[in-house]
Amino acid sequence: MSKVLIIGSGGAGLVSALSAHESGAEVIVASKTLPTRSQTSMAQGGMNAVLGTEDTIENHISDTLNSSAGLGDESRIAFMCERAPEAVRWCNSIGLPFSRNESGEIARRRLGGASAPRACYAQDYTGLKLLHTLYDQCLKAGIEFKNGRFLLNLITDHETNRVLGATFLVIETGEVEEIRADAVILATGGYGNLYGKHSTNSVQASGDGLAAAVRAGARLADMEFVQFHPTALKGSSILISESARGAGGHLLNANKERFTDELAPRDVVARAIHDEMAKSGAVYLDIRHLGEEFITHELPQERKLAQIYEGIDPVHDLILIKPSAHYSMGGIEVNTQCMSSVQGLFAVGECANHKTHGANRLGGNSLLELVVFGRECGNKASEYADMHPAPAVENSQLVKDTNFVRGVMYFTNQIDFYQKQEMLANIFYNNVGLVRDDMGLKAVLGAIRQMQKELPFMGPRDKSKICNTNLVEFIEFGNKIELAEIIVVCAISRVESRGAHYRVDAPQRNDRMFGAHTITWKEDGVLCADFMQ
Repeated sequence: MSKVLIIGSGGAGLVSALSAHESGAEVIVASKTLPTRSQTSMAQGGMNAVLGTEDTIENHISDTLNSSAGLGDESRIAFMCERAPEAVRWCNSIGLPFSRNESGEIARRRLGGASAPRACYAQDYTGLKLLHTLYDQCLKAGIEFKNGRFLLNLITDHETNRVLGATFLVIETGEVEEIRADAVILATGGYGNLYGKHSTNSVQASGDGLAAAVRAGARLADMEFVQFHPTALKGSSILISESARGAGGHLLNANKERFTDELAPRDVVARAIHDEMAKSGAVYLDIRHLGEEFITHELPQERKLAQIYEGIDPVHDLILIKPSAHYSMGGIEVNTQCMSSVQGLFAVGECANHKTHGANRLGGNSLLELVVFGRECGNKASEYADMHPAPAVENSQLVKDTNFVRGVMYFTNQIDFYQKQEMLANIFYNNVGLVRDDMGLKAVLGAIRQMQKELPFMGPRDKSKICNTNLVEFIEFGNKIELAEIIVVCAISRVESRGAHYRVDAPQRNDRMFGAHTITWKEDGVLCADFMQ
């Protein structure tokens, strides 16, 4: 029986696991945290699909293309949108408790950038309920989970450009282990936590899979495109779902006046909020007029989050908000088979770039993408593993990574990497955020390269082996620095404004770059970048 290793246990990883299992493969899911703690749980708004006669698949395709600002691939977008109704029906069949309308049909709401209400939802817990439903199905199927495994590197045969498995730090014991497989699926999520306290992401979103992929020879695409969600709580950056605006919530400035179309694409709304905050000093989300009964039934999580993290009740109070880093459009470049430039290495979910989101993701398409491409990816990986079993060859990656972990313990800690991590988050938010320019980007690049030089002086203070989270966080920081350099190099290279990448020194879209993707890779450890169609 062929073996498929899936790294990451969020929605994309679990859908892929079920699909690969159904295709006959032995499946192992390795993850640094528990499946139910995945970032998928924060996808609150819904999953796009055309289910009624008031909408068309052609409109869904058009909305997604328009939102992508010229960087979405029409054929891949069509593939996703055409399979959306089937994806929702599949989720319904495995037990996802969708909200229902008065006729008993799956309820739908309109999210930003959509021309019709097509986001199928489960109150404002859609991602969380999907995640729990998928995990239940995986347990029923007997899929093996290895939790507490922190990805170190992919095992590759460089002569054949073939993946053979991966190495992991077992967090509980401090040992390094390898897992060999015939195919590997990366489903490790995005890199939003580069922005630290200015991100809606959990601390787990450190881009480990992307960093390991580029070290293994894979190519990354469009890494400069990071979506900022318009409405995060001002103090904590906790996400307040687009469903609040989809239900009729208003955005108000400091004078309590509306100033923008609340359901425009996210990049447009986020920049409008940014500009209004600069002018008037504050922006609020107002859902008071929706009424307590509606908020309690349809938006219970938004109310609880505002109460817990900000000490306000949206039934009676305005919600002070700000845009925060939310979603990574860039990721591992994959082909129509979901496979990277490394043979046998597949990627899905936020860590992958299927060229369906382009320069700005349409709200409601993230859960859709992970279901549609998760099912496709699991199937294709299983097929590949069955047809191309990995050779049982000697490989030094396990020895290298064991020596690396031991060596890190000898790093000095003259410099506190937690302080450097906070500094990186702040300069990213200010200079690689909603608004960018050449001078600010180059200043950040200089700071990153200084951090790279200083890394051997930032070692973990905790020198123990057992459950050493300080060690894990230090290695995560190394991954963040590696990706930060790539993101900034891409942002400097793209001298135009498009979607989530807005350059004040080049505010117009450059149509000569229409459809051109920023591709990055490494040769002998040296970062390379180019624009490719």
